[in-house]
Amino acid sequence: MKGHVFNRLTTAIAPTKTIKSSHKPSNNITETHIISLIHSSNSTKQLRQIHAQIILHNLFASSRITTQLISSASLHKSTDYALSIFGHFTPKNLHIFNVLIRGLAENSHFQSCISHFVFMLRLSVRPNRLTYPFVSKSVASLSLLSLGRGLHCLIVKSGVEYDAFVRVHLADMYVQLGKTRGAFKVFDETPEKNKSESVLLWNVLINGCSKIGYLRKAVELFGMMPKKNVASWVSLIDGFMRKGDLKKAGELFEQMPEKGVVSWTAMINGFSQNGEAEKALAMFFQMLDAGVRANDFTVVSALSACAKVGALEAGVRVHNYISCNDFGLKGAIGTALVDMYAKCGNIEAASLVFGETKEKDLLTWTAMIWGLAIHGRYEQAIQYFKKMMYSGTEPDGTVFLAILTACWYSGQVKLALNFFDSMRFDYFIEPSVKHHTVVVNLLSRVGQVDKALNFINKMPETPDFVIWGALFCACRTHKDTKIAKIALQRLLQLKPKHPSSYVLLSNIYAAEGRWKDVARVRTLMQRRSIKKDPGWSYIEVNGHVHRFEAGGHKLAKEIHSKLEEIMAGAREQGYMPGTEWVLHNIKEEKEEALGCHSEKLALAFGLIQTTPGTTIKIVKKLTICGDCHSLMKYASKISQREIVLRDTRFHYFKDGTCSCRDYW
Repeated sequence: MKGHVFNRLTTAIAPTKTIKSSHKPSNNITETHIISLIHSSNSTKQLRQIHAQIILHNLFASSRITTQLISSASLHKSTDYALSIFGHFTPKNLHIFNVLIRGLAENSHFQSCISHFVFMLRLSVRPNRLTYPFVSKSVASLSLLSLGRGLHCLIVKSGVEYDAFVRVHLADMYVQLGKTRGAFKVFDETPEKNKSESVLLWNVLINGCSKIGYLRKAVELFGMMPKKNVASWVSLIDGFMRKGDLKKAGELFEQMPEKGVVSWTAMINGFSQNGEAEKALAMFFQMLDAGVRANDFTVVSALSACAKVGALEAGVRVHNYISCNDFGLKGAIGTALVDMYAKCGNIEAASLVFGETKEKDLLTWTAMIWGLAIHGRYEQAIQYFKKMMYSGTEPDGTVFLAILTACWYSGQVKLALNFFDSMRFDYFIEPSVKHHTVVVNLLSRVGQVDKALNFINKMPETPDFVIWGALFCACRTHKDTKIAKIALQRLLQLKPKHPSSYVLLSNIYAAEGRWKDVARVRTLMQRRSIKKDPGWSYIEVNGHVHRFEAGGHKLAKEIHSKLEEIMAGAREQGYMPGTEWVLHNIKEEKEEALGCHSEKLALAFGLIQTTPGTTIKIVKKLTICGDCHSLMKYASKISQREIVLRDTRFHYFKDGTCSCRDYW
């Protein structure tokens, strides 16, 4: 849709004669009966059968019947069928246009919605208060600011600008377009009587301020509201959650006069999005104990929290709740369950849920393929990719990223390059920096560091910090100091103040034994208040998630005692602490620092708290270091336990070996 179209729209509205069909149905009772059948239909197939009866009974010219047909087709997400019905009905009137425009907007066919609105104006069919809200929604969804302003002019010219329904959507359009000032102008120009009666208008402004972090104004509006509803509270809670102020969000939640599923869900999702998955899960089960029934979005948020920290037992409880309350494995719930089981280490359960999920969309297929990828099952990942193609589901860049990742973790260079080329030449999907990063990681994994550098130099996009970091880490693994220094130079150019740049520089100095330079870099980091991201690890024991932080010293003595026992036993088996992973020059300090790594603390805790033979499952926020990886292998042999650790992928430690074959 071109911006100049609306330049002519303000002259397109003129008084018109009422358009009426020249045909009348022969029997009003028959028309009523047909409309009743349309309302009771539950599929497009049934609608088509009813449509056939409409034609047989010569009722196809009824505006009421046609309107209901288009509405039902839209509800069944059959927009092509709705458009076909619309195309065959003449003459077209306001009701027919309104129901089609609404259906197109609600099915996210925003461009088509606007096109049919323009068509409506060209036929001199005057829009009304039921037309504009759905057009404004489409304009906002397509980020068409100039069209939005043109639409505003049309609304004013049509004389419906003070209609409550239209005004709310107009303000919301400006909010969605990022023009909060325009929304406030709509709000300020609203008569006081209308303001006092329209909670929705206040909520739109509060939501807009919350989204852009203008919380002081949001709180001010919240305090001035003549009436508040659940959405008022939730919008403000969401705003504080986005800002990361969990305490204030919690205080608002406690102050709410009534807490329904929407407010509980806002808290659960907010905690999960802010890295507090344990609190999110606690809130979910607290909500159920309070007798509040979850909705689809609540269970998806809870499953997402389970996936983030590997809380399999909690995930199974959520799954049981879904089954007992007849949610059904559909859409987002099926996808979230597949993702949860895959990321919690039970890929077999993920596959079973995937098979039972109805209406698999691209997100569902992608979750399954990602799950197989991080478990190192590239052959199955490719099989599912092929099944997806046979099902008629078109791939996108994300699912190609998943299949490339599967090839990376399995070292399948030729296969990965074939998929990379297929994405570009067969599906016309332009590879992003992420796709290039996976290929660089793969080439580096098999020791082809020179090819990886050449691949980077030929990228159409400018390589980012992540891709140079991937090359640097590969150089370190393969002891290629020449290319490592090239990569480091690029890293320091891109983000000279990023913590990783300092850490990588220290790594090079430490590897060369230049301890004075290591100390200088560490002093510089302290002076500039630059800190490494904390290394968290999670372990679920008896349904409770426990979090360990790197360097935490407030843990129980028995955990440290157990860790010392593990390390002593590992030394007897040949383990040597990989002190090159620590940036100190004193041996005792190095080994002490290694002992405080969060995944080791989680391992010791798991061995203490679980019975012999129980599999230990750990989720690591950052990539596991070489020393911890080595110790996990020895610990699996000594304890005769399987240890499953997830960082960017899954590592299965058993009898002294790892599924990744010592490359990750």
